[in-house]
Amino acid sequence: MSLKRQPTLPLTTIGSFGSSIDRSSVAQQLLERIKGALIRGELLPGDYLPSETELTQSLGIGKSSVREAIKMLQAIGIVEVKRGQGTMICREPGDPLVDPMAFGMILARGMTRDVLEFRKMFEPAYTLQAMDNVRPEDHVRIQQSIEAMGSAIANGEQTARHDVAFHRAVLHATHNPMTIRVGTTLLQLIEAALETSMQTLPEVALKDHKAIYAAFLAGDAEAVKAAIDVSSESWETNLTYVS
Repeated sequence: MSLKRQPTLPLTTIGSFGSSIDRSSVAQQLLERIKGALIRGELLPGDYLPSETELTQSLGIGKSSVREAIKMLQAIGIVEVKRGQGTMICREPGDPLVDPMAFGMILARGMTRDVLEFRKMFEPAYTLQAMDNVRPEDHVRIQQSIEAMGSAIANGEQTARHDVAFHRAVLHATHNPMTIRVGTTLLQLIEAALETSMQTLPEVALKDHKAIYAAFLAGDAEAVKAAIDVSSESWETNLTYVS
């Protein structure tokens, strides 16, 4: 596929987009072709897709199928339609209207063992990543989350959001959009279990957070993993999902 880079105009194409496609699941096939072009680097962030007319003519499909595919790409935050210019590949991940990964994880929430295994693997990994990338303002947010949890517990007002705030602060300290996206979805998925933990074992949760952050602050990777492992024993017993 030959693509001319024009930041403000639609791209002219031949090759991958230029061959006709099967009539079944036309929009899905077009999505797969666009995904393939992105993976191969034939389309880059900021590039424009061929125009609706060009895609219709080169692929031998109807405009409705092209529009359906574009709407799908918009919904998951891959493209942005600019009036008078065309359909542009987003320069950076946006907030999708529909997050397929989030829905996939939510639909799998009944599989308790899978949730446990994933969090046990993922939380130490992103915490160590955050330890390498943390900035001064991140330390402030993490400390504030611990203080806010302590105050809420003292007043008997603790909720899952106080627990989530700590994990979210650590997660954002990674400064990695992909890690943050996956982690945010995971936190949404386990929030019910965190709520149970905060009502039954709030002091334990607070103690665990302090231990994790002390190891984090010391830059001790092994101590971080050990503290998270201890913490996992608490929330594992409080999972409310069906096994």
